Amino acid sequence: MKKYFSLTFAFLFVLLFSNAVFPQNKSTNLLDSLIRANSSLFPEVAANPSKYQVQILYTQINRDKHNKPHFTTYKYNVDKNSYFYPASSVKIAGAVLSLQKLNELKVKGLDKFTPLKIGSTHSGQTTVEKDKSSKDSLPSIAHYVKKIFLASDNDAFNRTYEFVGQKYLNEELWKRGLKDLKLMHRVSVALSPEENRYTNPFTFYNDGKIIYRQDEQFNPVQYKNDLPTVYRGNGYMLGDSLVNEPKDFSFSNYISVESLQGILRRIIFPESFPKDERFNLTEDDYKFLYKYMSMLGRESDYPKYDTKEYPDANVKFLMFGGTKDTIPSNIRIFNKIGLAYGYLTDNAYIVDFDKKTEFFLTAIIYVNKDEIFNDDKYEYDQTGLPFLKNLGKVIYNYELSRPRKYKPDLSKFRN
Repeated sequence: MKKYFSLTFAFLFVLLFSNAVFPQNKSTNLLDSLIRANSSLFPEVAANPSKYQVQILYTQINRDKHNKPHFTTYKYNVDKNSYFYPASSVKIAGAVLSLQKLNELKVKGLDKFTPLKIGSTHSGQTTVEKDKSSKDSLPSIAHYVKKIFLASDNDAFNRTYEFVGQKYLNEELWKRGLKDLKLMHRVSVALSPEENRYTNPFTFYNDGKIIYRQDEQFNPVQYKNDLPTVYRGNGYMLGDSLVNEPKDFSFSNYISVESLQGILRRIIFPESFPKDERFNLTEDDYKFLYKYMSMLGRESDYPKYDTKEYPDANVKFLMFGGTKDTIPSNIRIFNKIGLAYGYLTDNAYIVDFDKKTEFFLTAIIYVNKDEIFNDDKYEYDQTGLPFLKNLGKVIYNYELSRPRKYKPDLSKFRN
């Protein structure tokens, strides 16, 4: 009976994702061909991609006989000078660099599970002593990283930002060849550029004994975006008033599509990069990231998430965005999404363990028809999420049809 159910479910799943069309002729721009061939799935966006500021980066992975990955990347409207607001997609940087910093401190007894307290020494800062969503009700870097990936928790990212500091956050990414970015602020907290240069003091302890104390940090350099496209839209709401001029993103977080995927690729395949471009993580750190980057909210006990409020697609936009579907167990999506100001982003490594398929896909779309920011009138459900869902389906089905000389061994990504 179980075998019959598995075969039936597999058949239904194939039917669900079988509506993509593949171009019959080879093209120098594979993504352009795939989008044109499947334009009926997203007709408005396909007809006017510049209006929606669409950028797509798709990386194929081909393994050799030793299971070593080799990459082929395709671009669609990718432009590092075209500003988009990355929203929560930048949280991946806070997560990985907070783990790295712990390793670099080399303090005996200090690791990602060590309880911590956060102080306040500057305007706009808030303190932390407890976290009721953790098993022991104590905050830790590990628990913040969990919440970043499981629910895109804003406070969790802000605490990793405060631990690593603005200067370290940027310079460590730049050192690894990720140049097209400036991460300047916490999220969903109204602080000035000056206030975001200051970050809170931290104390790590065990059994009441202080293991490590970190004072307030300050970045002496004021970052600013100098892209020609940082002025966006026709206006924005300031309280109840409409300001009839473009919104200035000069002091907002910036990261290119290529740098977003670059961070993810360094996490998934660190061995594919020179040592000086890899993050300083332990084997346990990588396993920890793989587990929680792909885990679904319903699979977590601490924190515990209500499946009605946090369906599987809550933080999995590609292939499933905007649906209440249960993601099949053979598919795992290692990703970080972003959603704010009408911009939707997903940066993902997608795996099908049964079909032996894997690929990277990073995409952004802008859905703000009235070109007014902060009026809560964005077409996320009508246009943005359906586009990312269908784009993910198109690429996934193309990957299933694409011949591979060697099937990948994906065992290291199984939790």
